[in-house]
Amino acid sequence: MRGLLACATLARRAAGATSTARRHLAGAAEAAEAELKKTALYDFHVAHGGKMVPFAGWSMPIQYKDTIMDSTLNCRANGSLFDVSHMCGLSLHGRQAIPFLESLVVADVAALKDGTGTLTVFTNDRGGAIDDSVVTKVTDQHIYLVVNAGCRDKDLAHIGEHMEAFNKKGGDVKWHVHDERSLLALQGPLAAPTLQLLTKEDLSKMYFSDFKMIDINGYACFLTRTGYTGEDGFEISVPSENAVDLAKALLEKSEGKVRLTGLGARDSLRLEAGLCLYGNDMEQHITPVEAGLSWAIGKRRKAEGGFLGADVILKQLQEGPKIRRVGLLSQGPPPRSHSEIVSNSGENIGEVTSGGFSPCLKKNIAMGYVKSGLHKAGTEFKVVVRGKSYDAVVTKMPFVPTKYYKPSW
Repeated sequence: MRGLLACATLARRAAGATSTARRHLAGAAEAAEAELKKTALYDFHVAHGGKMVPFAGWSMPIQYKDTIMDSTLNCRANGSLFDVSHMCGLSLHGRQAIPFLESLVVADVAALKDGTGTLTVFTNDRGGAIDDSVVTKVTDQHIYLVVNAGCRDKDLAHIGEHMEAFNKKGGDVKWHVHDERSLLALQGPLAAPTLQLLTKEDLSKMYFSDFKMIDINGYACFLTRTGYTGEDGFEISVPSENAVDLAKALLEKSEGKVRLTGLGARDSLRLEAGLCLYGNDMEQHITPVEAGLSWAIGKRRKAEGGFLGADVILKQLQEGPKIRRVGLLSQGPPPRSHSEIVSNSGENIGEVTSGGFSPCLKKNIAMGYVKSGLHKAGTEFKVVVRGKSYDAVVTKMPFVPTKYYKPSW
């Protein structure tokens, strides 16, 4: 009897300990959730069924009531509205804003026409990518750029450190981080006709990578014709106090065809478009040349250098890199980040950096790095998924044709 009582006592103590552990875990989860930053649209997402997850220190919707596959297909057929306010917008001002920025990025910023932009890469002294960014020349003395959420702290520290040194040598550049603004991405075939209903600006005269400061729904916005899906669309920087009202207006004007869309579909859309995700397909040890972004290095910059790591990058442009980013189609289960790429004889020749099932193509697609010489379209090898090897072949990217709005001439 005493043994049974002792067992019962131990059971109660164990149950109590388990209950206490659960309370601690629940409390820790709540604390972690409380530490996450929230965009101005957080309550709006929750009210519309957004499934919120931690992402780069923010609480962001990964999907809504529809599936990630349905959201992806709807973006291609109609349109999507993304909250991308976790990304960091900033402006550089001053007489030497352009030469300062050109010391840090590979783009020929000076050659851009006012009100146009381009994708660029911030490099380190080894030629590796600190981050990729869309940079816009508003005027000769105003540059607007958006950097990735997960890179915000290191990017701002990097830019700030070099700006301080630049100004100490007599430079003239200052910055403003646009924490007072939110960022919405409107993407898909209905993006332009829907947005046109909310502005007097003739959007048919605004092409891919163009930038304007205009009124949208009565709010002072920065508008860039760009996106991260391969579709025509816009990124709209709006004062945070107007962000929810603008989101509502865009959804209403589309008569329900443009849907709120989360990070899950955003990832499948960008993968179908063959676009890099920093932290997966680009890292501090990967150069723009290896990443297949040589086109982003301006012609003048290829001749003159003048940016961090230029000696490494210019040498790779002349001699070729040792590894290259490629697109893959594969059999079996979808490959994921870090899946091994091997030759038919089993030799390691590379690694997958992004992969998944394409909702539009109904097949597995992936990106990864392989040894130079094995990067040509049609090259066959294997990808290893959960310990088993499956056939794969190099294919050209984008996987799904892009629909950027460009002049017809």
